[in-house]
Amino acid sequence: MPLPKSTIKVSQTPPVADCALIEARAAAQQAIAAAAVHLSIKVLTVNIHKGFTVFNRKFILHELREAVRLVGADVVFLQEVTGLHSRNERRVTDYPTSPHYEFLADSIWPQFAYGRNAVYPGGHHGNAVLSKFPIVSFKNHDVSISGPERRGLLHCVLQVTGRDSPVHAICVHLGLAESHRLKQLHMLCDLVQQQIPPSAPVIVAGDFNDWRARAHAVLAQGADLHEVFVQAYGKAARTFPARLPALTLDRIYVRNAIAHAPLVLPLKPWSQLSDHAPLAATIEL
Repeated sequence: MPLPKSTIKVSQTPPVADCALIEARAAAQQAIAAAAVHLSIKVLTVNIHKGFTVFNRKFILHELREAVRLVGADVVFLQEVTGLHSRNERRVTDYPTSPHYEFLADSIWPQFAYGRNAVYPGGHHGNAVLSKFPIVSFKNHDVSISGPERRGLLHCVLQVTGRDSPVHAICVHLGLAESHRLKQLHMLCDLVQQQIPPSAPVIVAGDFNDWRARAHAVLAQGADLHEVFVQAYGKAARTFPARLPALTLDRIYVRNAIAHAPLVLPLKPWSQLSDHAPLAATIEL
């Protein structure tokens, strides 16, 4: 005999097991969303002086490779990296036959890009970017002004894991003459404004040779780029010469990103490996 309608009860809530499953799915979705919002990468920039110590007294590229590995950076910005030097291949013991950016990348950074700047008989050197993330594309922009100095901006587009849109990394090495640097800074601003979407994260790092600190205002006004040490500590980091840093030549600038814990890497072993002290920072995208 069927029950009277008034005694039939219909549950409005799912069983306990289903509730737990729904809550677990919601927590996972929240975790994914939080990871996307707070995704961060570690970057390192260093002028490696073609793999030699100060005054070219000793070839130390092997020691430099180990030191760079220990930093654990996801993206490495290199300046004065050798692509080819046939004379050194013949006269220097343990000199790599492969380009130095490939030697440094080895099995740690599967992706790398090189921008040739200075060309001379039997060789060339320039900027390089090593990346644990895919480099979707790259282009070296010649920003040489006049005379023997050849300078470039190596622009790499990175597909960072966990992001739908790419991250733009620009490796910089500017000229020694202030008039040249100012023109090159404006070229950098033009590159960022004209070739990178306004909402895209941008990381610009390298050797700016900017001992008079003119770059901060130019890049902030012209490209909305801000230096990470200035943001964190109120002033740029001293990096040159590495053994007794007095000049703020090396920089990391960001746009649409936040830097955490930027630091100058310690004198030991770095003062024995380059005339520039390296900089590292964690960048939240």
